[in-house]
Amino acid sequence: MKKINLKGVTTATWVRTGVLAVALVNQGLTIAGKNPLPFSDGQTEQAVTFIVTALSAVLAGWKNQSFTKAAQNADEQLKLEKGKGVGK
Repeated sequence: MKKINLKGVTTATWVRTGVLAVALVNQGLTIAGKNPLPFSDGQTEQAVTFIVTALSAVLAGWKNQSFTKAAQNADEQLKLEKGKGVGK
């Protein structure tokens, strides 16, 4: 049997495991007829929509902007390459 190494587990793994546990408990309570979350369906939908929109905006802005030195260097290289292709 393999040993579990909890020291080597990443934060992302813990977060995913926690979210899965909450989802499973929520699903089990829902099946049992309990309302585990004190939110209406409309409030939950609005919250999820807001989170998806906010994450999309942040990711789109980050990906399309050159905040890092590597991205700025790539932009400069792209300008140089485009200049070479114009018949020079």
